[in-house]
Amino acid sequence: MAIPQSAPAPAPGPAPDEIRSLGKKALPELLPARMLNEYVYCPRLFYYEWVEGVFRSSSDTVEGAARHARVDTEPGHLPPAEELEKEGLKARSVELSSESRGLIAKIDILETTAGREAGETPSVRPVDYKRGRPALADDIPAAWPADRIQVACQALILRDNGYQCEEAVLYYAATKQRVRVAITEELEREVMAAAAQARLAANGPIPLPLEDSPKCPRCSLVGICLPDETAALHDRALTVEAPERARQLELFAQPGSDAKIRPLVSARDDLRPLYLNSQGMRVGKSGQVIQVREKDTLVQEARLGEVSQINVFGNVQISTQAVQSFCQAEIPVVYFNQGGWFYGITTGLGGKNVMLRRDQFQAAANPALSLEIARRLISGKIQNQRTLLRRNHLEPPAEVVRQLKRLSESALLAPSQESLLGVEGTAARLYFGDFAGLLKPDEDDAHGAAPGPDMAFDFRGRNRRPSRDPVNALLSFAYALLVKDLTITCQTIGFDPYWGFFHQPRFGRPGLALDLMEPFRPLIADSAVLSSINTRMVTPADFVRTGPAVSLTPNGRKGLLRAYELRMDSLVTHPLLDYRVSYRRMLEIQARLLARYIGGEIPDYPVFETR
Repeated sequence: MAIPQSAPAPAPGPAPDEIRSLGKKALPELLPARMLNEYVYCPRLFYYEWVEGVFRSSSDTVEGAARHARVDTEPGHLPPAEELEKEGLKARSVELSSESRGLIAKIDILETTAGREAGETPSVRPVDYKRGRPALADDIPAAWPADRIQVACQALILRDNGYQCEEAVLYYAATKQRVRVAITEELEREVMAAAAQARLAANGPIPLPLEDSPKCPRCSLVGICLPDETAALHDRALTVEAPERARQLELFAQPGSDAKIRPLVSARDDLRPLYLNSQGMRVGKSGQVIQVREKDTLVQEARLGEVSQINVFGNVQISTQAVQSFCQAEIPVVYFNQGGWFYGITTGLGGKNVMLRRDQFQAAANPALSLEIARRLISGKIQNQRTLLRRNHLEPPAEVVRQLKRLSESALLAPSQESLLGVEGTAARLYFGDFAGLLKPDEDDAHGAAPGPDMAFDFRGRNRRPSRDPVNALLSFAYALLVKDLTITCQTIGFDPYWGFFHQPRFGRPGLALDLMEPFRPLIADSAVLSSINTRMVTPADFVRTGPAVSLTPNGRKGLLRAYELRMDSLVTHPLLDYRVSYRRMLEIQARLLARYIGGEIPDYPVFETR
């Protein structure tokens, strides 16, 4: 497959008005010069940032913002073109547009290069700050192609506003060097051709990723783009000779091709969830620091930039100022009742990717496609249940293991959603019928004996609403945590978490989050429950009974939360992509691969199945 390394060579294209009249997407009228830079650098990056409104900070973008801070915070006055009088005048952070060209730019610095006093026609020169180093042409500093197009765009906008502009300057901060760019007719044609191509790209499907490009490792959106992963999945499908769907599914279960996928995604997220479990706590903020108080005592602090989500259990108060800061920083606040029932999220605006939701709704409205996705998810879930039994059961039941393998294969061939539900239910009965063999509590623990035999870890089958024994109480709480994390993941990516494929739409149920959760139930939630029991993070003393219902105490919730976060932070190798990431990162990767599938970028959805 030929995947372009960079933007196509500039060529004459339709005028901006013609592009806008295509009506495929409601794009802004004016194309920013900075977005034109992004298009020339990487069409896919341009699409994410301009069409989908996606942005993610990195060390490079933070450093670049710092370089621009002085320029952006000291705006100056630029006289009209006919009033320019003298050389040496400077204006900072000037925003101008050209309606005729359909372009807009924010210029870092404008310098006048000559004045009437010198007897010359007054002219101006845009100066754009860049954090990196210049390119080299015969060992002489030169402008990078994308930067050259950007400053030329600024010069053309200045001309359309009546200013004379014959050159532009790029200032590269890393070497403290200025590179001049002459504004020629040829460069003007390149700018307008690139602008036309950028608008065409914005109105079409997302551009293909760059192939094995050195640009990708430093890109702040590499974890969203997944360039090598998307290209590899696309290439592997092209090698399938047999047209049968089952042959494709078999291919995705095999190891990858000889081409190594670069581990461009960081193995773990630097941000961590914050859990507030004690009743009566109050959450506020001081500057960029989150402060948690119990009565008048400060019990915990965390910086806004270090927190990925805030989980509130029961009676915990959050100040309005803190909620506003969380929304602005895109930190979701997740609400549970005291028993651990997940019932709501407060987030910022988010969800800008309306095109993904359109694709999601169209896919969900297609019965054949919905069934295909559901088959893969349930087959993967059953396979992972089978793996957990084989690895961790005291005496792995051979017949159950064989039946689960058959059911996993049957799920891929289920003729309807109803029959798939039947396969999934049969597999669940077999799996939970032998789940007790995975439990290894310390029977000699005095704490375990204290509450009485009704609180022992004696699992005899799955029950819920209410949970009637400690193991089921732990399972229900772990599933609530996992569906919470996948609901947040869906919202972050741009999915509607309530519209699923296997879990059909129902009021108040996050169907898509539950869909994505299915293969991870045994690997994350069930494993966290087993770890909490088998390592005594939770003991029978951490439960209370109210009528038939059994609930976790605050200390019990703390124990399971610890086991759950340890599991989410543990590294696992993706069997298809062949690199290691944490389970928390894996949830995001799998959700993004689903977006690739329903968007038509890859031909199948590779459900995560542990080896």
